[in-house]
Amino acid sequence: MASKKYTLLTGLLCLLVCSAFSQAQIRSYEDSSVIPTKRMPQHTEFLNGTYNYPAKPRNQWEVGIKGGLSSIAGDVRAHIPTGGLGIHVRKALGYVFSMRLEYDYLTTKGLNFAPSGAWVRNPVLQPIYASTGQSTVYYNYKTTISELGLHGIVTLNNIRFHKAKTGMNFYGFGGIAGVVYNAKYNALNSSGQPYDYRSIPNVTYSNRKDAIKALKDLLDDSYETKAERDPLAPKMGSNPFKPGFDVGAGVQIKLNNRFNIAIEDKFTSVKSDLLDGQQWQENYGNGNAGAIAQTRDYDSYNFLSVGLNMNLGSKAVEPLWWINPLDYAYSEIRKPKLMIMPKPILPDADGDGVTDQFDQEQTPQGCPVDTHGVSLDTDGDGVPDCKDKEKITPTICQPVDADGVGKCPCPDTSCYAGLLARPADCATNMGALPSITFTGKSVTLSNDAKSLLASIASRMRNNPECKVVIVGYCNSTKQEQQLSWDRVNAVENYLVEKEGISNDRFIFQYGQEGGDCGAVDLRGAATGEEGPNTVPAPHPNLRKIK
Repeated sequence: MASKKYTLLTGLLCLLVCSAFSQAQIRSYEDSSVIPTKRMPQHTEFLNGTYNYPAKPRNQWEVGIKGGLSSIAGDVRAHIPTGGLGIHVRKALGYVFSMRLEYDYLTTKGLNFAPSGAWVRNPVLQPIYASTGQSTVYYNYKTTISELGLHGIVTLNNIRFHKAKTGMNFYGFGGIAGVVYNAKYNALNSSGQPYDYRSIPNVTYSNRKDAIKALKDLLDDSYETKAERDPLAPKMGSNPFKPGFDVGAGVQIKLNNRFNIAIEDKFTSVKSDLLDGQQWQENYGNGNAGAIAQTRDYDSYNFLSVGLNMNLGSKAVEPLWWINPLDYAYSEIRKPKLMIMPKPILPDADGDGVTDQFDQEQTPQGCPVDTHGVSLDTDGDGVPDCKDKEKITPTICQPVDADGVGKCPCPDTSCYAGLLARPADCATNMGALPSITFTGKSVTLSNDAKSLLASIASRMRNNPECKVVIVGYCNSTKQEQQLSWDRVNAVENYLVEKEGISNDRFIFQYGQEGGDCGAVDLRGAATGEEGPNTVPAPHPNLRKIK
């Protein structure tokens, strides 16, 4: 039976090791793929800079196996450390506190080096040894323990002020457990007869090793007799069930982001005095039995173990007890990513949209200008457009008067009356603007696209009072949302950086319905239409790099 258990645990370990290499790599707190759906609103607000705290990421589960030494602290004096095995699963509830469910199977042995006369009160041993003529016997036992425990674990050192991470994790824990135990005596020899202990020399504390050696030579390893048990204890099968209380501490040593080694000591107190099969004991003096008394203390046991733990889970960060929650705060202090900066204000004395360091002319208020701040003169008649009552004067009608009106062969002004007035609506003033197309999943502007944007920039300079709406389409997936944002951003950046158009004159829209996913449309803004000139990237980890 024991060999089957070892084979099962070995197979489980191999399975865990093989599966580790198929898991996803650890991601940062900014990656939306590690944020649970229920915490996405907080994550979005955090990325937009409207909420100060990042959403708690999805973190991995820990599973582990362990093996070590176990012993009972009870009424039998000499304890022989024996083996134990355990498995557990653990989940973090926060960066400091986590919960663990653990199952342990322990084997413990004991052999008393001093003789006892209290066996006469033991309902199991008294019938066996009553006819042997012995006044004292030597207590022994073998107990197997099955424990299922639920532990609360407190991590002691992952919050660090002077170092990002640690490769060693100290923790303490406590919890409750259900304990099923099976205690047995080695009371009969291979012939089925009670042992005769009269050959064992009188023992004192100084010669206890000689007594234990003589006892081991006398006893076999059968443990065939069920020990005394509490008749009122509930049973699981034929074995007593008792509640227990666990406390302990340990240290984990990280091997990599998937595996770590743990060294742990767990102490369990059980509300029973029969874990070692004995509740009758007497005082000793110089190796002689004293007054017989029933002990009132409860037994306990210890499990000192070494284990191998593994983190499981895809699209998740490593368990939170390995992560320093101050990483985000320190990174923002050193290299801010989400800090909201005030909009820079550059001096523009004449208010024509061209800053003073690039402005070559102090233009009257309301006069449209080119990228150098010089008043536009569309027809080249020497009168700026803002003063020209005839903005497009044919060459044959020039020279013009002070109002920019030429003298044409027409009998009256009806030939050019339609050119004097301009509609007030920007969409009509600027006319239909061309669309910018992209190939595949590219966000790079082609030469044709740049030529079209140059013509759009020229129209915007001729209509300084107008804004332009830049519209991208498709939003059914995170990738489409981010690609739409990247393309709208590429168009706006080109017009601002290469054509010198102020970014205040754009309305940024992405992820809209009803258009071509591979195109970005531009149109003159309707009267009163407003909107932001830029918005944060919806999924920065999916941004396309040009």
